[in-house]
Amino acid sequence: MLRLAHRGDWRRAPENTLAAFSAALAVPGCDGLEFDVQLSRDGVPVVLHDESLARVQGNPARIDALTAVEAAAFGIPTLAETMALAGPDAWLDVELKGADHGAATADVLRAARGASPANAVVSSFDPPSLVAMADHLPGWARWLNVEDLAPATLSLAVGLGCRGVSVLWGALTPASVRRAQAAGLEVAAWTVRRRATWDRLAGLGVMAACVEAAALDG
Repeated sequence: MLRLAHRGDWRRAPENTLAAFSAALAVPGCDGLEFDVQLSRDGVPVVLHDESLARVQGNPARIDALTAVEAAAFGIPTLAETMALAGPDAWLDVELKGADHGAATADVLRAARGASPANAVVSSFDPPSLVAMADHLPGWARWLNVEDLAPATLSLAVGLGCRGVSVLWGALTPASVRRAQAAGLEVAAWTVRRRATWDRLAGLGVMAACVEAAALDG
């Protein structure tokens, strides 16, 4: 099972920063990264989870009210900088937040990893973002991020042409994983913090997990 550092290693640096990603990739057993992408006011893909900078950076500004240069002053990297730091080998789960992801985001991903990478996916809770990536990056695998594996959820993922689903880990049982796999979907999990949880999910046949804290250390 792939161990993907959730927003980097936030124990050593603020989440979704280049320092947090470097720290995570230095952890033995870490296979790659999960991080969040939004668009700045000037349409540049940048790496941030929340709509505003309040929780992590201590500033109430919204990311869509700042240019990429203004965001950089608060330590928010661009997607291009993050992809360059990750290099060609780290496994990546690039989660799209917000809307309007299109050519700007796709162009950065394609330039960094090519047209059909074996070790990267784009994921989102937002179906339109996944549809846009199917148009702009047809060779990239896509995951639908979900909170359950109900039949309607699986039907949505299949209908979107997704290769897999990334699921809230507590919703994963032997039966639910079997249902997803029977539908032709690979299963990933979010967000695992305990080693015991990691071990249980590995036994269920989950192929990757976004991890943090003790689960990142293996």
